Amino acid sequence: MHSLEARARALRPGVIGVEFTLTGELRAVRIAPPGPAERADELWRHTCFEAFVRRDDVPGYLEFNFSPSGAWQAYQFIGYRQDRLPALLPSPPHLTVEHRERAGNAAGTDDALILEALVHLPAPYSAAPQGLRLALSAVVEQQTGSLSYWALRHGPGRPDFHHPAAFVLTLDGI
Repeated sequence: MHSLEARARALRPGVIGVEFTLTGELRAVRIAPPGPAERADELWRHTCFEAFVRRDDVPGYLEFNFSPSGAWQAYQFIGYRQDRLPALLPSPPHLTVEHRERAGNAAGTDDALILEALVHLPAPYSAAPQGLRLALSAVVEQQTGSLSYWALRHGPGRPDFHHPAAFVLTLDGI
């Protein structure tokens, strides 16, 4: 059994912090080993954490993908799944990844994978955080290759992290 916690906060105008904590029997989960902190495509095909960002006063949204390897990706969309382009960021996200293994066989303790991302948002998303909405989600790949999809809220039907109903977290201030 696994659980996932996701948090986000506005640190200052244009900068947000997101944190994901996956706990449970992580030996059953495929976790990419540490690698270069560089842009990479299709991170969602494996264990990956995601943050979608939109503003109430701006059409479209941003998608950020964060791999436990340290690789990342950022896309900009002009509408729901429309015209995906690499997002031009003021600086790359800074990722911190920690893997805590349970001590011995202590009852009630689980392994934990913690990924923190410091994200500098591009204009116009970098204005004051009022009206900033986020959808936080994850893809978890089992050692068997099967994928599970986690989100604060899924839209109707099959898992769709891009769906407008997924943007449930509001950042109103610092």
